[in-house]
Amino acid sequence: MLRYPDTFGSSFTEFLQRTHRHLMPSFAVPDADWAKPVVTHGTTILAMKYKDGVMLAGDRRATEGFHVSSRRIEKVFKTDEHSAIAIGGAAGPCLEMVKLFQTELEHYEKIEGELLGLEGKANKLAKMVSQNFPAALQGLVAIPIFAGYDHKRSEGRVYKYDVTGGVYEEDEYAATGSGGRDAHNTLKKLYRSGMEYREAIRLCLEALYDAADEDIGTAGADLRRDIYPSVMTVTAGGIAPVPSAILREVSLEFFNSATERTP
Repeated sequence: MLRYPDTFGSSFTEFLQRTHRHLMPSFAVPDADWAKPVVTHGTTILAMKYKDGVMLAGDRRATEGFHVSSRRIEKVFKTDEHSAIAIGGAAGPCLEMVKLFQTELEHYEKIEGELLGLEGKANKLAKMVSQNFPAALQGLVAIPIFAGYDHKRSEGRVYKYDVTGGVYEEDEYAATGSGGRDAHNTLKKLYRSGMEYREAIRLCLEALYDAADEDIGTAGADLRRDIYPSVMTVTAGGIAPVPSAILREVSLEFFNSATERTP
């Protein structure tokens, strides 16, 4: 069996860079305008704290220019038993970043024999975002929101990133993507500390609905096609996606109340 020296440490990314660089994701494209491909993009994403931990959400639309390329793309993913990531931008780099980050955390646990702390996970993800910066300059942006449950603090925590890899912890919530500003405005207006489970779900759906109302790249709940945003919770008990049945119920409640307010 082929063995490698222990000098690579617990970073799977560093191991690939030094021994199998050709396996590292690479999304750089030529500078010539004619050579630039049509890239699938997906937005909007958000995360916020609630009573039991933290909740992440993302709409399901992906676009190619002004064309809807997918109505069912996933943008929220489990990274380990107590953290998750929502990611927006160019779909290819986003999905590759998620896969590499998941593997990085698994590799660390196997090498070190323990879980990496939440801040350490956030910083590892920041390094991956910074490594994608050359591709981001060519339009292949991949921007995540990372969130998890911190057992030492007994609370959920939310981290947002900029395109250069800067990482910033948010006290309550974060939103990004092409509709991120509109989603953020809704969160800013309606968020309150200690929200209950169902109340938090409704706020996630309303924030994405408001983003979809202004941004062509974002979709809200689609009752006709039975398509709803992806919503996931991270609590002391672990990761749990919000069931579609609950998303449908809350969506109907929101739309009915909105109709009643319409003059």
